[in-house]
Amino acid sequence: MIILGIESTCDETSAAVVEDGRKILSNVVASSSAMHKKYGGIVPEVAAREQIKVIIPTIDEALQVSGNKYQDLDAIAIAYGPGLIGSLLIGVETARALALAWNKPLIGVNHLVGHIYANWLAPIGISNLPKFPLIALVVSGGHTDLILMKGHGKFKWLGGTRDDSAGEAFDKVARVLGLGYPGGPEIERIARNIKYQMDKFSFENPNIKFPRPMINSKDFDFSFSGLKTAVVDKLSLRSSSLDKLGTTGLRVKSLEFRVKREEIAHEFQEAVTDVLLKKTFAAAKEFGAKSVVVGGGVAANSVLRQRMEDGGSKNNIEVFFPQGRLAVDNGAMIAAAAFYERNFVDPLALRADPGLHF
Repeated sequence: MIILGIESTCDETSAAVVEDGRKILSNVVASSSAMHKKYGGIVPEVAAREQIKVIIPTIDEALQVSGNKYQDLDAIAIAYGPGLIGSLLIGVETARALALAWNKPLIGVNHLVGHIYANWLAPIGISNLPKFPLIALVVSGGHTDLILMKGHGKFKWLGGTRDDSAGEAFDKVARVLGLGYPGGPEIERIARNIKYQMDKFSFENPNIKFPRPMINSKDFDFSFSGLKTAVVDKLSLRSSSLDKLGTTGLRVKSLEFRVKREEIAHEFQEAVTDVLLKKTFAAAKEFGAKSVVVGGGVAANSVLRQRMEDGGSKNNIEVFFPQGRLAVDNGAMIAAAAFYERNFVDPLALRADPGLHF
């Protein structure tokens, strides 16, 4: 079954052609993220205007790269929510029009479900697919959720963030530290530069320690707003910008000294990762999961990947991550989800739903 998947829930515009939910024949992504860097975040109106320009050329390129014509398609899949309403409308209205014009079945896909099914796409081996029941961690700029899956299309939401998502916290902390957008890759980049032995303090007795919000709660909810605020509160900026050494004034227990922002980034990243790991494997243990799958933009973080894999080995659970750039928004994950769920919809009835959840 050959499916054209279309994704336009945020600033990316993507179209992909996928065969049988696993083989990627093409996956074209047009991003306006460079335009948003100067604002330090996504401007919805800017994203939607760019998507109007690029969505048809992106779909044309996806078909050409795949070696298929529209006549060869068995269905069209579209992410109809959640997301930014302007961006959603561009994708949904385009998919509806093409389904009617080309006389093709239309499959509606929950964007969050798409992130989960990114783990079914090649180059994962046929014999090495996630096994049910599984725990899915969706961790992105807009969402942090834990889901129990007992089979394809069988979802039970276990918990999620009560305020900021993990990705949102990364972006906001990066902004406080004077880093670029998106914040996740920037924090990961400078966190690698941490020096484990400083002039007067060792890393084993770190200069700064951030809280791990809700890490010991008995539920599967998250909260990252307080962690973000803890970073801001403990930063005592001597000026409105960081100095040339990339350091900032810091006040802790009435003791002021200089601390490199690499250490702040490292400790913040560790705090987020600690919470995600403990909650995920607690859910896996409680529900007898055979696999853990991780999806969403934060799944690209190498520290999270390594520590999740280590946790999987310790708990005898196989952990899956999307390959390469499949962690971020893309049309291939939408086509994969469509193949396994087969949520056929009437093109005339489908509507964009920015508040859609599991």
